[in-house]
Amino acid sequence: MTSRETPNSRHTPVKAGILGWPVKHSRSPLIHDYWLKMYGIEGSYEKLPATAEDFEKIVRGLVDAGYAGANVTAPHKEAAFALADLADARTAQLKAANLLVFKDGAIHASNTDGYGFLQSLGGGPDDAGFNKNWDKNWSAHPVALLGAGGASRAIIGALVEAGVPELRISNRTLEKIDTLRFLCEGTPTNISAVAWDDRAAMLEGCGLLVNTTSLGMSGQPALDISLDHLPDFAAVVDIVYAPLQTPLLRAAALKGLRAVDGLGMLLHQAVPSFAAWFGVKPEVTPELRQLIVTNLEGKG
Repeated sequence: MTSRETPNSRHTPVKAGILGWPVKHSRSPLIHDYWLKMYGIEGSYEKLPATAEDFEKIVRGLVDAGYAGANVTAPHKEAAFALADLADARTAQLKAANLLVFKDGAIHASNTDGYGFLQSLGGGPDDAGFNKNWDKNWSAHPVALLGAGGASRAIIGALVEAGVPELRISNRTLEKIDTLRFLCEGTPTNISAVAWDDRAAMLEGCGLLVNTTSLGMSGQPALDISLDHLPDFAAVVDIVYAPLQTPLLRAAALKGLRAVDGLGMLLHQAVPSFAAWFGVKPEVTPELRQLIVTNLEGKG
């Protein structure tokens, strides 16, 4: 059976979508529609607005209506996990899901954010512009992470899975970092809580700096941090993709560091979802990235 000749493409059109509130600005339909056309699959991917009060009713309605599943975005990831009948080990640990698959009336939950994050580090069409000093064995070094909110959980889980020896986490509220220590239990990874005022000093010797805060996002204040302590072999990641080039990433590029925007994570986290519903593992292409960039710039 070829990638274009799947069970999904030869029977009733497969339906999926994204649940969130608000959800009108989601770029996920653009991503999945691109792949549906690319692989010649008959199906659809819709925006599915759902308030917290209506979330469970809407999900169960999708199951009854024969949907293959749905992605889940803010603020429903924890509710999605709680509603699921089955969840994989990583999702059960995170207690948050962004992928629901409906099988035989049961709701299966997964979290693909960590996968998308790690895949975004692997390079791509823009790799020629990245720092030649970048150490692809970055997971052998400590990793610095800014923020201890919901966006950090899946990334921390992925970094622990990658085997990083130490996670240095800085947050305005140190006590919040303690609530994430369970993600490292039973692993060689150690979490160090760093005061917000010491965030620049913690970069010494790190192979990676990851910003999971909203600082630098459109409409938010810029992230104030010096990168002087960061080694020249390090990469700087900002999970924000609006704007694509945040002040943090501009500062990293000016220092000749590898700078990774949040769009790669968005694109790659969608891959397992598409595969689960439509039966094909899709490719993240330069054309797909450019399609989303054009849309973000208001040209599409």
